[in-house]
Amino acid sequence: MEKEPIVALIYDFDGTLSPGNMQEFGFIEAVHKTPEEFWTLSNDLARNQDASDVLSYMKMMFDEARKTGIKLRHKDFRGFGKNIELYDGVREWFSLVNEFGRSMGVQVEHYINSSGLKEIIEGSPIASEFKYIFASSYIYNDEGEAEWPGIAVDYTGKTQFIFKINKGIFSARDSKRVNASVADEDKRIPFSNMIYFGDGDTDIPSMKIIGMFGGNTIAVYDPDKPGSRAKAAKLQDEGRASFITPAVYTAESRTYHLVTTIIRQIATAAQLEGFAKDR
Repeated sequence: MEKEPIVALIYDFDGTLSPGNMQEFGFIEAVHKTPEEFWTLSNDLARNQDASDVLSYMKMMFDEARKTGIKLRHKDFRGFGKNIELYDGVREWFSLVNEFGRSMGVQVEHYINSSGLKEIIEGSPIASEFKYIFASSYIYNDEGEAEWPGIAVDYTGKTQFIFKINKGIFSARDSKRVNASVADEDKRIPFSNMIYFGDGDTDIPSMKIIGMFGGNTIAVYDPDKPGSRAKAAKLQDEGRASFITPAVYTAESRTYHLVTTIIRQIATAAQLEGFAKDR
């Protein structure tokens, strides 16, 4: 009996499932900054030190929390995650797509591939929907407080997680198995069964890889944000994204109809492959 095909839906987080950056839904206010002040400080640090944008914002969070007496423990980060705003339909999206996948004879899995903080995402209302969350995170001391960056995920760093999903590796640290040679038929999820959702420059390398190997890539845009659609269209025009769609995830949305059409195509391809093998 043939295994049920797995379809991986892989999402960036900020600007893709949520409007804005996750630090803006509680943390920045808690350290008595406006988003503009916080990101100016972070960007200035990165520019002046010729440093990683991701490591710079992680240091800025650490420094600003220490100045205001806020402890950065797992539970504190998850507390900020509870306040994250989500685009229309996101909370119901996963069950909708999962059910459609079952009706097509495929298993749908959801993954996060983000430069944001894993600990904050883990506190969000949708954290349980994901098979695995690949994102930046801190190292914690014996008292459970963040003291150093553990993982900093930049735009090229995101690509390694695409290969881990391909091979079924559920660990951000594991660098041995991801580089091991594995026959295509033994890889857990083919690139052609991947659908990647992103909204900006940090998603370009991942989109490129998935598109190159036959998967589908979707650039989402905020319909209420000026210039957002043009940015997504540019990603499509440059061959980064296969499709663009508003960041609306309801059952009536273009996003739902687009994704279910892709899943139907993947299911049909799997059925045809089964006919070819059955002689």
